[in-house]
Amino acid sequence: NNIAPGGVTGIATMLNYLFNTPIGITMFVINIPIVILGVIEIGYKMVMKSTLAIIAMSLLIDFTAFIVPAYKGEPILNALIAGVVEGVGLSLTFLRGATTGGTDMAARLPSRKFRHVSMGKLMLFIDAGIVAVSTVVFKSIDSAIYACIIIFVSTSLIDKILYGAAIGTGKMYFILSSKTGVMADRILQELDRGVTFINAEGAYSQEKTKMLFCAVRRFEVFKIHEIINQVDEDAFVVVGDAGEISGEGFKNMRSDDKPLKEMIKQFTKKDSKK
Repeated sequence: NNIAPGGVTGIATMLNYLFNTPIGITMFVINIPIVILGVIEIGYKMVMKSTLAIIAMSLLIDFTAFIVPAYKGEPILNALIAGVVEGVGLSLTFLRGATTGGTDMAARLPSRKFRHVSMGKLMLFIDAGIVAVSTVVFKSIDSAIYACIIIFVSTSLIDKILYGAAIGTGKMYFILSSKTGVMADRILQELDRGVTFINAEGAYSQEKTKMLFCAVRRFEVFKIHEIINQVDEDAFVVVGDAGEISGEGFKNMRSDDKPLKEMIKQFTKKDSKK
């Protein structure tokens, strides 16, 4: 359909249009230097998973091109379906700690330094340049617009799934009640979640009390609500979204994967001590 939705796939699609090169093999070749940079900057464990994904995707794209007929219906439907499938597929890959190379891995490199910027937005920025080039290659503004729709849908889904389904996300509870001790005991026993008491004082009543703080995963929300309602229906409860929770029972911040440059640095230090 002459749509290049960013990334290595988009580059390979344009090269296929210009020189009739196979898209899958072209993607594999372009990904080689990106993979090497990933080993140096990120670590070999994540890159090994990504390499398997790159090989599988490259082979399947060329293989299915022979057996699956190209969809030639409404371009807008094409763009929407492609965006949904790409977004879900990439999210599942990211959740397993891998990428499919190209823009995915390229986005991970700066995301290690710019942690305040989401993966979806970094990918959107990189893909914008590729889409701009595709306008010239295909000589069609419509082609670029459909590519933008695919990118918008897929990156939106990636952010929603990654930050809504990842193990390190959940809800945080701040509870004020005369029975926080009973609630804490039940949360510890029934949910196996840690709780914290925070000393608090009412500004109007000037009464000193203990506020209960607790973080839970999304699927545990119904249970903590049940405990609060059963212990004290009049409890004052504030519930907030937690974009990332680190520590015991949640996401582990410590990674055993090391970039190649760090491993070389450690090796040279040990050598110098000897």
